[in-house]
Amino acid sequence: MRILQVCNKVPWPPKDGGAIATLTMSKGFSLLGHEVHVIAMNTKKHHITLEEIPDDLKERMHFELVDVPAKITVGGLFGNLFFSELPYNASRFLSNHFGRKLAMLLQKKEFDLIQLEGLYLCPYIPLIRRYSTALISYRAHNVEHEIWERTAAVTPGMKRIYLKLLARRIKKFELSHLNSYDALVPITDRDGEILDQLGNKKPRHTTQTGIDLATLVPKAGQLEYPSVFHLGALDWAPNQEGLMWFLENCWLKLQKKYPDLKFYVAGRNAPDWLQSKLQYKNVVFLGEIEDAYTFMNSKAIMVAPLLSGSGMRVKIIEGLALGKAIVSTSIGAEGIAVEKGKHILLADEAGEFIESVSKLIEDRELYDKLCKNAIDFIHEKFDNLAIAESLTDFYKQQLNA
Repeated sequence: MRILQVCNKVPWPPKDGGAIATLTMSKGFSLLGHEVHVIAMNTKKHHITLEEIPDDLKERMHFELVDVPAKITVGGLFGNLFFSELPYNASRFLSNHFGRKLAMLLQKKEFDLIQLEGLYLCPYIPLIRRYSTALISYRAHNVEHEIWERTAAVTPGMKRIYLKLLARRIKKFELSHLNSYDALVPITDRDGEILDQLGNKKPRHTTQTGIDLATLVPKAGQLEYPSVFHLGALDWAPNQEGLMWFLENCWLKLQKKYPDLKFYVAGRNAPDWLQSKLQYKNVVFLGEIEDAYTFMNSKAIMVAPLLSGSGMRVKIIEGLALGKAIVSTSIGAEGIAVEKGKHILLADEAGEFIESVSKLIEDRELYDKLCKNAIDFIHEKFDNLAIAESLTDFYKQQLNA
């Protein structure tokens, strides 16, 4: 098949869940012999040059980068709040320049399948239909309005009022684009069921983010045991609030119980206010790290204390693939068919979270068992090539229907 992936940010470097989900699927399509093109908004926040994309990737697929500012500004936020009904999140990705570039590509090149990587590409569906007869797939990386509903629920003060309004606008926006595509590809079964309940009538196929098993290789030679770590984009609100909850409600007691235990915090784009709050004893803030997999392999216990969010947490999948013992909230592990106590430890209250981390520190046998089960689980369920093949089989069925 001739496949076009349309993205609202460049999927290189693959340092966040959205970029990883997009790029792993691109690689899977390519390895299966499909012709892959990627057209992506090159935003101010994630701006790169074409030269920064590795040559081996550019040999396997074609990239077109289109400059779209998509900046978050105070003026833009208030202008949107008072003079628009669209959610600010969506309005930042509405670009006439991108639309023209997309139209030119569709007039120049014929595609069998066009996969939209996320909700905020759906407004381009009418333009795509004007210039292409390709099957249009909406890949729902999460249920967008649910992220903001959950974030609003745990946010105090006046900001909560705005977030609730934003969540309502996003839900209305999400509903307005239901069934405008030909096929729905959610990241998790749970997300697919929610979108069906909201009114999706199109054929759907769940496609989780796959793992390149040749890249994520567990290496325990330099393991610091015991140690605790958190890894994730630190400009993402759910990661910020989860991290602060863990520090304020769990870490102080864990540190008192285990005076030599260290908690490593890594991730890009940490705002100044967050860095200033990481001044706890034995908390080591590393910021953005060059090699995430080497870092993860060197630490023992991964914590994912998410209180909000939606979709699937790719960092948990990567942690499992690297044989990490993970303690997560139920929300953090949503959409991943892990068994509590077998592949991962789940805890939603501070006391449970502390107890779970303590078990992994004091019971090495439990720790080793969890690590082994995690690796086996990923090898069975998340082979990227098998996932890509299943999705392309679904697309072929839709094209032949």
